[in-house]
Amino acid sequence: MARHIKKGDMVEIITGDDKGTVGKVMRVITSKDRIIIEGVNRHYKHVKPSRKYPQGGRIQAEEPVHISNILPVNPKTSKGTRVRFVIGKKGEKKRVGVDGTEIGIVRKTE
Repeated sequence: MARHIKKGDMVEIITGDDKGTVGKVMRVITSKDRIIIEGVNRHYKHVKPSRKYPQGGRIQAEEPVHISNILPVNPKTSKGTRVRFVIGKKGEKKRVGVDGTEIGIVRKTE
């Protein structure tokens, strides 16, 4: 199944506590249909003192968000948009917003 989101995309959260927030995709977890977005869905994690965290205490970490709860941001309008896939004249597969704006090339065939 083709993913409408990939690493590095700007996305908008459409539901939940962070609704309306725009952020950058840090990681896509395809096996669980989840995405980690920079600065979104942050939770505290309590850690013991260690070499990595000598003081210990509480650190904030981003938790994954389900892929159905986000939309890629349209570069023209700066808002979330639904995406469809179109095969170009040269055989490349493109992500296109419903208004026709190209969001990015997914794959080039040679």
